[in-house]
Amino acid sequence: MVRNVVGVILGYIVMFILQIIAFMSIYSMMGADWSFKPGTFEASTAWTAVQFIVILVTAIIAGLICAVIAKSGRAPLVLAGMVLVFSLALGAASMTMRSSDTHEVRTASVPNMEAMQKARHPAWVILMGPIIGAVGVLIGGKLKRRG
Repeated sequence: MVRNVVGVILGYIVMFILQIIAFMSIYSMMGADWSFKPGTFEASTAWTAVQFIVILVTAIIAGLICAVIAKSGRAPLVLAGMVLVFSLALGAASMTMRSSDTHEVRTASVPNMEAMQKARHPAWVILMGPIIGAVGVLIGGKLKRRG
């Protein structure tokens, strides 16, 4: 039981940390003009595609870590449920907390933290992220069973 709990918690923490590192690194390398549509804080198509890839890869790693630690087939399922519920809740919160000024003009140079705070994504992107994350965790959990 303890191994299951530790596996789920560590899997979630690892996924969270890897995503922060990945997104900050990608933004630092690619810059605001690549990450956003011209003159806005609306995420570019390229950013959205990379975002989904990062979510999938980090979730697979988290699911694998969870399965290795827990040594149980159910722990990745619990982690996938947590990823889905927590991510949907965070997405819903971010959608309701958006500033009323959605037409804010972006300057050429935007620091990483400001970019994270002001970034805008369509609702379908906010809903797809948790689904991709949950599926990735399940894939990672199954990788352990094959090995």
